Amino acid sequence: MIFEPPILTICENFKRPSSAQIAAFKNIPTGYVCDAMEGQGAMDSSIKPLFAATRDKDLYTTVGVALVAENGPAEILATMGALHVLQKGDIVIAAMQGGKNCSASGDRFCGMLKNKGAVGFVTDGEMRDYEGILETRLPVFCTGLSPNSPYSNGPARVGFGAIVGGRNVQSGDIIVADINGVVVVPFARIDEVIATINEISAAEDALDEKVRNGFCEMPIISEMINDGRAVIVD
Repeated sequence: MIFEPPILTICENFKRPSSAQIAAFKNIPTGYVCDAMEGQGAMDSSIKPLFAATRDKDLYTTVGVALVAENGPAEILATMGALHVLQKGDIVIAAMQGGKNCSASGDRFCGMLKNKGAVGFVTDGEMRDYEGILETRLPVFCTGLSPNSPYSNGPARVGFGAIVGGRNVQSGDIIVADINGVVVVPFARIDEVIATINEISAAEDALDEKVRNGFCEMPIISEMINDGRAVIVD
């Protein structure tokens, strides 16, 4: 390159959802959120809750505002920069650009994130210091564990966006995560998704009640047989 980029670039003033918008996703299953977005929105299934085995929902269920830290492979400078601008209720999304066999964060940094008010940490990389992170009670979603250490050389960007787990995540998006995975709600679609979730929740509750009472049919199959779209053969 003719001109070297800054080692670290930070955007502080990205658009953020309101507290009411964030609250609308509390206690909503990730499946409902995906259903409200044409069945999509989840990051790749390789990104899993680190503490799923504990069966403690508070360790793998969270909702918050995405603060994207765009690192290079085996890098952590952007994640460090994210701590500088983090606001209470943020979820740090640490992009590792496909880097493997290197931790994206460890227990001390997760402790600092929790101290500053973060409600989660999501990365397409690995973590280290499992026991120490567990003590912080910060919900973490990652691809596995590796004790190898990252570097902090940059270049790095904070407060912009990145592709993480196959999803375009922008700072200011809403993140909904539980034991089933991590879902990204784009900022521009927040109100639309909230309205649709209310309809989905009502329909799901009604169907749950029917199943508890013994319902065991798929009416669409009978309709398909009756109108010829499906046939039964011996």
